[in-house]
Amino acid sequence: MKVLSDVVQSIINVGPSVMLPIIIFIVGLIFRVKPGKALTSGITVGIGMIGINLVINLLTTSVGPAAQAMVKRFGFHLTIIDAGWPAVSAGTWAQPISAIMIPIILVVNVGLILLNLTKTLDIDIWNYWHMIAAAATAYVVTKNWWFAILCGIIYEIAVLIIADKTAPKVAEFYGLDGISFPTGSAAAYGLLGIPIGWVVSKIPGIRKWDVDPQTIQKRFGVFGEPMVMGIVIGMLLAALGGYSVPNILKLGMSMGGVMFLMPRMVKILMEGLIPIQEGAQKLLQEKYGNRKIYLGMDAALSTGSPATLATGLLMVPITLFLAIILPGNRVLPFGDLATIPFFAALIVPSRKGNIVHSVLSATIVMVFALLMATDFGPTLTSMMHGIVAFPKGASEVTNLDTGGNILNWLILKLSQLVQPLFN
Repeated sequence: MKVLSDVVQSIINVGPSVMLPIIIFIVGLIFRVKPGKALTSGITVGIGMIGINLVINLLTTSVGPAAQAMVKRFGFHLTIIDAGWPAVSAGTWAQPISAIMIPIILVVNVGLILLNLTKTLDIDIWNYWHMIAAAATAYVVTKNWWFAILCGIIYEIAVLIIADKTAPKVAEFYGLDGISFPTGSAAAYGLLGIPIGWVVSKIPGIRKWDVDPQTIQKRFGVFGEPMVMGIVIGMLLAALGGYSVPNILKLGMSMGGVMFLMPRMVKILMEGLIPIQEGAQKLLQEKYGNRKIYLGMDAALSTGSPATLATGLLMVPITLFLAIILPGNRVLPFGDLATIPFFAALIVPSRKGNIVHSVLSATIVMVFALLMATDFGPTLTSMMHGIVAFPKGASEVTNLDTGGNILNWLILKLSQLVQPLFN
């Protein structure tokens, strides 16, 4: 098992910019795309992913310190620290159940496609860790391999269903035709956020607040440009963090750069995916008529939308404020603050890019997320104990990506319910 785990981890460590071109090339050949075209598509996707990762790195390294500065400036005192998804991911991969879950996830996905029970072919293997985290949660609670594997499969099926159901909105809003988002965190936040958003849009008065990037640009001219919106939001975050004027301007320009560059990076990646998607649809039409298939990709592609980025960035100070005032919350948001834009990936399209409705919906979702993350604290602390270094002053650790994820939380509750059966 250790050998298998080491092999899997070495593949994961290569990174998407190397592995994605290989996967896209193989998938292209399976869908009868000419080898030369499949190779070019794979390389283009890899280059697009390099660009996206560069911009995401700019986003996280800029917003992360600003969020940490806010925490320090306002003197928040909460006992469970949000360690962020990288720490929880490390804890997940260290569980004995993790190595065997990769092939199981692949086999289940292909089987569901062959049985026409899903349309999503999840090629985003780096985010398989979300499904593995569900299995690891069940294993930590029950110590039963078979139940843990079952929980991982249940989580996978739930994510694939959500990805299938939301793919039409992803195509309509983001322009990503033939793409779905089977990213565990985005799917879980969407599962709550989409119906909540529908309710928000029906509230008298609020329902008339139609504020999307196009409306802002129309009303405010140059000040409504996405990159200018990014600059304003970045400066707001820096000001809340107590930055000096030069650093406020610097963070503002960084966020303006993210808003400007991300759509262009996504466009490059999509240029590579189009031939593969066309080949897949052609093959499926020959064999199954009008059956459609979606390529499951990282929800990070959603940050090519100014509305999604704006919603996510505005949620950073809102989440910190909620953590202070919310009764029953013990979580200090920290590590996952910079990744909140990815949580909004499916919420924003359901609101047609309306930033006000999206922020209100995400705020309500975050109330539940903080409480679930609080409840998840002991289990995630146990999972990560001795594997990752705990932040200074933390008695327990959790995170918003996994601990605040309703799908994982339901797996936790199910595991705790059946745990006496395995004693």
